[in-house]
Amino acid sequence: MRLIEKGFLTYGALRGMGKVLAVMGALVSPASAAEPVTVLALGDSLTQGYGLPEEDGFVAQMRNWLQDQGVEAELINAGVSGDTTAGGAARVEWSLTPEVDAMIVTLGGNDLLRGIDPTVSRRNIETILEVAEARGVEVLLVPMKAPGNYGAAYKADFDAIYPDLSEAYDANLAPEFFAGLGEGAPAALQRYFQPDGIHPNAEGVRRIVEALGPHLADLIASTQ
Repeated sequence: MRLIEKGFLTYGALRGMGKVLAVMGALVSPASAAEPVTVLALGDSLTQGYGLPEEDGFVAQMRNWLQDQGVEAELINAGVSGDTTAGGAARVEWSLTPEVDAMIVTLGGNDLLRGIDPTVSRRNIETILEVAEARGVEVLLVPMKAPGNYGAAYKADFDAIYPDLSEAYDANLAPEFFAGLGEGAPAALQRYFQPDGIHPNAEGVRRIVEALGPHLADLIASTQ
């Protein structure tokens, strides 16, 4: 074996070292070193999965949908039944633990049920986005749409919260939470709800997940 430029490494030794370096490079390459993105699902009973077996709830079905699409992600169910935007704002700081990379926010439904002033709801959601921004956490904001029974002004003010704040804080904006159920007559859509007429059943959740899933997948891809 010949020597390489006065050195003491032979050609065979260099080849061996090359293999070692190649293996080490593979171990630290972005593709193999990437870990699943951890997503916090901050919401109310719609996120928590009220009235459904755990495997039929929003987070479980979303987790399965992402897996079927080949998206590596860990979802944390931070849905609390009855929570308003104020509750979400109060717990977002300690909910965003260090391992959380992204967050999906699905809040506002209970504000509507209680007729809370849209100005208050806006301030609470803004607090959530401010905390996420300070932590460097990407957000997918899922709107709720106000009914018309509070009047046109209330509806306009509430519905504007989500697009306004998503633009102000550079958050990703999803379709309205129930958009996946379609635009049919309310009576026809009731087949996707539990008897209370508020919470979706398992099939309703499946349709909601199919509509929101691509938006969450995009959020996860931008986080990686």
